[in-house]
Amino acid sequence: MLRHPAHLVALGFGSGLAPWAPGTVGTLWAWLAFTVFDRWLDAWGWGVVIAVGLGVGWWACTVTARHLQVEDPSAIVWDEIVAFWLVLWLVTPAGLLAQAAAFGLFRLFDAAKPGPVGWADQRFKARGRPVGMAQGFGIVFDDLVAAGCTLLVIAVWRTAVG
Repeated sequence: MLRHPAHLVALGFGSGLAPWAPGTVGTLWAWLAFTVFDRWLDAWGWGVVIAVGLGVGWWACTVTARHLQVEDPSAIVWDEIVAFWLVLWLVTPAGLLAQAAAFGLFRLFDAAKPGPVGWADQRFKARGRPVGMAQGFGIVFDDLVAAGCTLLVIAVWRTAVG
């Protein structure tokens, strides 16, 4: 699975092949990668990385889902990676505890798929049809909505505690 460049990206450089909770493992990989690369990237650099990551990820998720013939394979974790980078980028500077809270909230929204996340998850499913670019976008889109919900909760909490 890791021989094709799209698979390498979509599977989170192997983190999506974890035998248990690949989405959580992919999100942990994102957190580690963010921590490492944040030493060299400023806000502008992160914006570029995330924008490019979204575009490349859309393509990679589409190709990988098509090759696996599954509409949203659990091994595809690039969507979690780039969405969690977005969360970390927008909450930084944040201490370890705040980052851990963001991690927990993001995983809750991504796994439980309440409200808008569930809607986004179902919106682009290619049930009974070959996987195409719309499906690849859908793989990424629901995680972006989960990131948005995470950021909304953090913003409300920060406003409430002043």
